[in-house]
Parts: sequence; C-alpha cells; structure tokens
Amino acid sequence: MTEQQTENVVIEAATGAAENDPAARSLGLRGAVNARDLGGYRTADGRVLRHGVALRSDGLNRLTDADLDLLVALGLRQVVDLRSLDEVREAGPDRVPGLPVADIAAAELSARPITVERTTADGITLHHLPVFAADFDIYVALRDALADRSPEKQHALLGDGRAAAMMVGLYRWFVTDAVARERFATVLRLLAAPDGAPLLFHCSAGKDRTGWTAAILLTVLGVDRETVFADYLLTNERSAEIVENIVDSFGTRGLMQDPGLLLPVFRAERSYLEAAFAEVEAGWVTFEKFWQDGLGLDDEVLAGLRANLLA
Repeated sequence: MTEQQTENVVIEAATGAAENDPAARSLGLRGAVNARDLGGYRTADGRVLRHGVALRSDGLNRLTDADLDLLVALGLRQVVDLRSLDEVREAGPDRVPGLPVADIAAAELSARPITVERTTADGITLHHLPVFAADFDIYVALRDALADRSPEKQHALLGDGRAAAMMVGLYRWFVTDAVARERFATVLRLLAAPDGAPLLFHCSAGKDRTGWTAAILLTVLGVDRETVFADYLLTNERSAEIVENIVDSFGTRGLMQDPGLLLPVFRAERSYLEAAFAEVEAGWVTFEKFWQDGLGLDDEVLAGLRANLLA
C-alpha cells in the first residue's frame, strides 16, 4: 500500500467515526462540554476537513488543570473568544495555557477587540472579539429578567414564543450588522493565516455566535447544508445535561416560576440557523457574494482555509 493509499484509509476511518459517533468529535474537556472538532466533514469536491485544526467550544472559563494539559497537547496556536464584556464579567475570563491570568482578564474585560500574544514560540495567542448588540444584548436582558424574579415580567420577555423570536432576531442580526460581520470575518482570516491553525473559537454556550461561525466556515469550504445543520444541532446533545441542570436550578432556587421559558434560549433550533441563511439570501445574490461583499473576504482567504483545513 502506498503512502497516499494509507493516508486515504486513515482519513476514511476517522471520517466515518466522527460522522457516526458524535462523541468522537468531543475534545474531552470537563470544563467545556460543548468543545468539539470540526474535522471529518466531507466537502462537495471530495476533500475532508482535517482533524484537530478547526475547533469550536463553549466558554473556557471553567477549564480544569487537566483540560489545560489537553489544550497544550492539541498544539493550539490561537483561541478566539466571542463573548461580550458583560458575559466575561458574569462567568469569568478564559483559562488559556501559557498566558498570564492578568493579561487574559485585561483583554477579555473589554468591549473592544484585544489580542494577547503568545509568550513562547509554540504558545497560544488569545483574541477577544466581542460580538454583541450594543442596543440590545440578549444576555444582559436575560440576566436582568432573572434578577427581577417577577413571573409576569419573565413571561412578558420570554413567553408565548417571544424567546424563540428573540433568538431568530439575534441570528438575523449576525448577518445584518456590519460590526458583527467583521468580527466573524476576522475569525476566518485568523484560521486562514499560514500559522493560523489549530485554532479554537468559542462564545459562552458554543451555540449561537460559535454556531454561525462554524456554519460560515463549513459552507464556504463546500460542506453540504444538511451536514452544516447537523453540526449546529449537535450542541443539543453535548449540552443536554448542563441545560437540564441549569433549568432545574432556576426553579428550585426560586429564580423562575416557569424555568422552561428559557429552553428556546438554551437550545439550538434549526429555525435559528435557517433565519441567518435566509438573511444572507435576502441581502446577497449568492453565498459567494456574501463572502466577498458582506464579510469582505477574498479568494486568498478561502485558499488559506483550504490549505490549512482540508486533506
């Protein structure tokens, strides 16, 4: 068997394992249950996303020491945090191997993009690229609703389909807001850089901003739309236990009379991602035009992504 044939067999086996067993995508981080690998997905031209180069996750603020060792073993070059200042204040800054805690906090406790450069040649660079709506931050609205503890106000904000409508609006905003588009585009530029991968990008739950970033990436590389949706919806499987625990705790702690109102916010729903794609189709003739005119990206970035990510 030639070297190329051997490589093809390995790719085939890895791809099958990842596609048939969602657990195979998990990075195994105890403090980030939705951390997973985008490797293994097939593109329309028959190529395959390499494993261990494009990673998506929920927040890294709860990582254990063992988790940090795992990140080092992955050979990460970059971490991108898409959380807002208020989210970082609530949950805490990322834990990133090799970076000073004070430097991470200074960068992430900011409403503007800041980069913390790696401290060694083989270290990790952190980019804080906050994506949030200045006039209506959904995460701040939810926090305030919980703090109030008024069943009437919580129902007024989240009940009768309003929570789902809020999420649909958020996904449409990902596409219509110029600053949000630029932040998502920056992640893709970083991934396409010659020394850009492995790169891990994340938000709080690894669902919305992370999900849209992954959807753009997989789509432009030629992964079919149903696979893009399947990857997005995998969040529900990875996060099911933690979502159940959070919802239960809100009820038992008396924070909400009907904690089920939050489920549309905590879950990934096909209609949310459909709304983002629909907004793309409404504003641009093709996804390629969205890539060029909406995100401001070119063939050079696409070539970089293909070189870094595809086997």
